[in-house]
Amino acid sequence: MIFVRESTVSERIAFRMNLNPGQAAAYRKRHDEIFPELARALKDAGVSDYSIWLDPETNHLFATLIRTDTHTMDDLPNQEVVKRWWKFMADVMETHPDNVPVQVDLVPMFHLA
Repeated sequence: MIFVRESTVSERIAFRMNLNPGQAAAYRKRHDEIFPELARALKDAGVSDYSIWLDPETNHLFATLIRTDTHTMDDLPNQEVVKRWWKFMADVMETHPDNVPVQVDLVPMFHLA
């Protein structure tokens, strides 16, 4: 019997968002209680090792995640659970009029493995 192991290439991406002043506790609480169906949708889309960090001096949120080369992240904004999450979070962070978080993609500059 021959076993073939598929190799999956992954990519780490990073981006920045903006938290409204005074909303750190609410932001953390909501993420501590993330919708289980949202967590599943992210994983199903090929997302793993997703972390969000806060710079309390600027209220910038810095996020990193790993996505597979076969990720379907581009489809996430069309999912009902994502739209519901964005609406739920719109009062604590900077968003566009449709509740999509304002996000700035960050450019990799250095990595030490």
